Amino acid sequence: MKKQHVVKNVLPGSIAEELEIMPGDRILSIDDTEIEDIFDYQFLIQDTYIEVLVEKPDGEQWLLEVDKEFDEDLGIEFENGLMDEYRHCHNNCIFCFIDQMPKGMRKTLYFKDDDSRLSFLQGNYVTLTNMSDHDIDRICRYHLSPINISFHTMNPTLRCKMLNNRFAGEALKKVDRLNDAGIRMNGQIVLCKGVNDGEELEYSIREMMKYIPNLESVSVVPVGLSKYREGLYPLEPFTEADACEVVDTIERYQRECYAKYGIHFIHASDEWYILAKRKLPEEERYDGYLQLENGVGMVRLMLEEFRQAMEARKRKKAFPDPDFSDSVSVATGLLAYPYIRQMADEMMEAFPNVSITVYPITNYFFGERITVSGLLTGQDILEQLKDRKLGNRLLLPQNVLRAGEAVFLDDITLDEVEKTLQVPVNIVKSSGCDFVNAVLGE
Repeated sequence: MKKQHVVKNVLPGSIAEELEIMPGDRILSIDDTEIEDIFDYQFLIQDTYIEVLVEKPDGEQWLLEVDKEFDEDLGIEFENGLMDEYRHCHNNCIFCFIDQMPKGMRKTLYFKDDDSRLSFLQGNYVTLTNMSDHDIDRICRYHLSPINISFHTMNPTLRCKMLNNRFAGEALKKVDRLNDAGIRMNGQIVLCKGVNDGEELEYSIREMMKYIPNLESVSVVPVGLSKYREGLYPLEPFTEADACEVVDTIERYQRECYAKYGIHFIHASDEWYILAKRKLPEEERYDGYLQLENGVGMVRLMLEEFRQAMEARKRKKAFPDPDFSDSVSVATGLLAYPYIRQMADEMMEAFPNVSITVYPITNYFFGERITVSGLLTGQDILEQLKDRKLGNRLLLPQNVLRAGEAVFLDDITLDEVEKTLQVPVNIVKSSGCDFVNAVLGE
């Protein structure tokens, strides 16, 4: 079936608006080349002169000549962001969190993607098992970077076992092709106790180091274990002693990589340091926070931003009116709670008329081993905050809501939370500066 690349929106002041391209139009080709998906589109619009074939809803076709700056966008948003169907993951990973979700949730929450185009566009991680030689050819030809890869292990046999896919080990050879083409990559390892840790982890790190500098960073995150694991592969949670061993291993290879290549390369997610009861690494060791989406350095960045925001206020003497007073509450996951509590205490010392109460929310919905705020549900927040003193406002982290919507994972709405708790709710971004501003009502 021929793909329907239908225009959803035209940005004001864009080239597309000037050319009178309208929502509902179809983009048929660029420079007489049929568009397969977003990869083709992004590559073909780069030149300073292009010819765009557009079909109007009534079937009339326009051939538009475009003179523009190199790499200048046309200002078109499509009904399908990929300009193609999303690719479903064909693996059955022993650690997959989607398999650990309860029944009866939104259908979209059960969709497993393994699409290299989402890696390029949104930073999603892909296993490479769903990528054809044609896909690799196009990535190399268009030089699309970075590609984020779920390695998990560099042992081909073990990778087949972990992904429950007999082609998973063979797929690692695609990394060689990407590396030879100079494609920038980031990697991740979901660490499972007794499976790919210990000597297997060290082997994987050494093998991945061979791809430096094109492989810019690798994160190691502990497997997330919900309470819905009946019938799944028997995985055990990591202990404090396990976490200490993981951190020691990673820091040893960080020193080696920094001495050889000038980057730290391999990074432990924040959870490891918190579980090991170790001090978080200094900011310089995160190499510019390349793995924030995997929880690597999120706490450190938040604390640094908080410190800078507070220092800036002191320098500029940007304090609230002396008569200003307020009482607010903050709810967060168990993982971030000690650090949110630390920031709250510092703010109350700096602003004596401000009262901040921080509530750690236990994740009973998915299970108490899940401690990140991004997996908190509306029902857990409501249950644990009812009859609590919430002050004049309740602050919640932005990641508790679906992207772009005022809805929690369990479909409870933000409006329901406000009405049930009888308090206005402010959604706060993850930055420390935003926390300061939100507490002060700015």
